[in-house]
Amino acid sequence: MKNNNNSYCVLLVGMATSVSASASGFISDREATLTARNYYFEREYKGTSPQNHAREWAQGFILKMNSGYTDGRIGFGLNTIGLLGIKLDSSPDRRGTDLLPYNSQGEAADEYSELGLTAKMRLAKTVVQAGTLTNTTFPMAYPSVSRLLPQTFRGVHVSSTDLDDFTLIGSSIDRINKRNSTDYEKFTMGSPNGRYNPTAESDRANFLGIEYRPNKAWTLRYYNVTVENLYSTNYYNFENHHNFETSKLKSEFSWYSSRDEGSAGAGKVDNDTYLAEFTYSIGGHSFTGGYQILSGDTATPYISGTEMLTLGKYMLASDFLNPKERTWEAMYIYDFAASGIPGLKSTIRYLKGDEIELPTALGDKGLTESERYAELSYVIQSGPLRDVAFRVRNSKYRNDFASNASFRDEDQTRINIDYTVKLW
Repeated sequence: MKNNNNSYCVLLVGMATSVSASASGFISDREATLTARNYYFEREYKGTSPQNHAREWAQGFILKMNSGYTDGRIGFGLNTIGLLGIKLDSSPDRRGTDLLPYNSQGEAADEYSELGLTAKMRLAKTVVQAGTLTNTTFPMAYPSVSRLLPQTFRGVHVSSTDLDDFTLIGSSIDRINKRNSTDYEKFTMGSPNGRYNPTAESDRANFLGIEYRPNKAWTLRYYNVTVENLYSTNYYNFENHHNFETSKLKSEFSWYSSRDEGSAGAGKVDNDTYLAEFTYSIGGHSFTGGYQILSGDTATPYISGTEMLTLGKYMLASDFLNPKERTWEAMYIYDFAASGIPGLKSTIRYLKGDEIELPTALGDKGLTESERYAELSYVIQSGPLRDVAFRVRNSKYRNDFASNASFRDEDQTRINIDYTVKLW
């Protein structure tokens, strides 16, 4: 097991432990949970492909132990996260799910683990965290939780709600630990379909964010990330909730504006991504429609290993962020609690992208892609298995790219069984 302490974490840990750990808040407000996650992942590639299947099965455990804060005007505390992944089934000819790390021969590790420490300090409504960061939610670098174990960052994170109606956020991060790894790495850019130079690295990503909620109906957001010597993104978001007598409407508009930064080691970045999404809910029914436009000379940039909160968020096969792409979305969710079956939900979703421009060798211009997605989930509501969660997802992805493109036609199935128990 690897202990990912770092210098600035050690500083705050020392400050925290120098205060008596017997202080009432430090102990009485402590929390601990253990999540057991069983994950089966299968890809069936279509058409011309050197690999027909990617299929693996693994068991994960996520232990979170958070202290409260010591007494006094400035409170100190410590969070701990322990991650363990265990191989249940894999082979070199079926690798490629990102559930497990691999050696140079393509063999999956029997197990992998990580221990992360986060020192924290609180003054009024301002919280500083240093070390392993697990709760950052930046829309242009959302930590991936789509595999067996969560992706984490290493750095310093500050959040404050001292100003009425405002949330202020800032982070300085120097490393990323990806979802199928126990090693902290420098930052690189997500580069499917040859979008950018995937070997260019950065030692630092700085984030700033402001959220303003003047009332329950409106939220306005601005975020910025600068990944040194790679790229910078400004994010603008407007969200509105309107309640009718028996239904409600959520409207959301976002704009990501990105340019290369410093030495631009990964290549030119010139992109603006615009999207609008509307969700109408009545009873147990939710209907969502969305549209997204990419303009500029390049694809939407993001940090490799993270996810973007764009129209393609939470899809299984593609990010729908290729140069010049236009994407529309339709989604329907039904919560069976409205029919007397609490805990059961179903989702069907469809995304279609067109006008895609790729390098000539990958298909050239006027390309399309689409993904059909279905999900069924159930959380047991009572009895000895209460809170055990089952989730089955399936997607069918198709495109007219060249056969050597990063995204290939595929059918994908994922099955999860999660159980979280509160230890104290």
